[in-house]
Amino acid sequence: MTLAPYACDPGTSRGRRFPEPAAPTRSDFQRDRDRIVHSTAFRRLVYKTQVFLNHEGDLFRTRLTHSLEVAQLGRSIARTLKLNEDLVEAIALAHDLGHTPFGHAGQDALNNCLKTHNPESAGFEHNLQSLRVVDSLEERYPAYNGLNLTFETREGILKHCSRRNARHIEAREPGGVAHRFVAQDSSGPRWQQPSLEAQLANLADEIAYNAHDIDDGVRSGLLGMDQLEDVALFSQYRRETELANPGLQGRRLLFETIRRMLSAQVYNVIDATLGAVRKAAPANVDAVREHPPLVCFDEEMASRSASLKRFLLQNLYRHPQVVETTQAAKQVVRDLFEAYMADPAQMPQAHIDRFDGIDMPHAAGAKPERVVADYIAGMTDRFAAKEHERLMGRSVFPA
Repeated sequence: MTLAPYACDPGTSRGRRFPEPAAPTRSDFQRDRDRIVHSTAFRRLVYKTQVFLNHEGDLFRTRLTHSLEVAQLGRSIARTLKLNEDLVEAIALAHDLGHTPFGHAGQDALNNCLKTHNPESAGFEHNLQSLRVVDSLEERYPAYNGLNLTFETREGILKHCSRRNARHIEAREPGGVAHRFVAQDSSGPRWQQPSLEAQLANLADEIAYNAHDIDDGVRSGLLGMDQLEDVALFSQYRRETELANPGLQGRRLLFETIRRMLSAQVYNVIDATLGAVRKAAPANVDAVREHPPLVCFDEEMASRSASLKRFLLQNLYRHPQVVETTQAAKQVVRDLFEAYMADPAQMPQAHIDRFDGIDMPHAAGAKPERVVADYIAGMTDRFAAKEHERLMGRSVFPA
């Protein structure tokens, strides 16, 4: 497929931190995707929470199935926009590699642990942790830590970053993946955008989780189809489904409604983005960075998507049953952090060897609290629960 002039071309990539010869049969972005798929962190996503904890059922989305859905949506849209499908897929598959066990509850708990232990700590950001995973925590190659991905994939993985953390990355990697968060001109801070492929992976993430969280919420019994009648983005396509399929009920009605809702959002992104690109007329990838986000919904769809997110926040993510399990999950993370800080020997030796001052070829020289956070963040839900039971002698989750 011929790429648009403003798409990322692997032939003109800004390269890897450690130069490598080109592969004979794959582009650099295809190699990135393959390295991600074969990584340990990617395999762990199968047992990491999306909304419902791993022990709550086999049919709910996990971080792995969510990432696959994001990649599928991203590739479908990228193909029509003539963007680089392989890069979109690589970013989509890697965007949650740094997520903790127990979803956002685990992330919040780990962030609080770090801040409480050391008020000067940078805390925990899952996007930054995903970058840490691919830059240093994976151990697969003899010459370097991490997966040595291209700049373009790494930039897409770091979709959000606090200014403080961005400055630390910029100090180690001037003009690198964090530069857009700290770039300035004479008028002050100048927030640059990432590539269109990175923007697309970000929006595909939103489209995917809005849709599958409806599905999982209804499957769990915490959401009812009637509740969703007040959500315009859902109710419109339910009515269309019922008109086209009289008498359709149950899961078939739900699935077809979500399918139509997804299709409408995909086509809306394509049309709105093509319009934004025509107006901005970026000549190349660098020109994309100087404009506001160009991969977008139109105004009406953006408003409907935001309304759906608010509905899910109030009715699913803050549902008493979900809150009860997330509070238990936070307790697990807090207890694990305190236990490992008090007795690091409870961790595998490979993690202890990363402590600051350890003389090893690949030692990261990390502070103990960061090593502990890295270890916990890499756990699956079920491993964290088992490790908590081993250390605490009790389980916080129902059998």
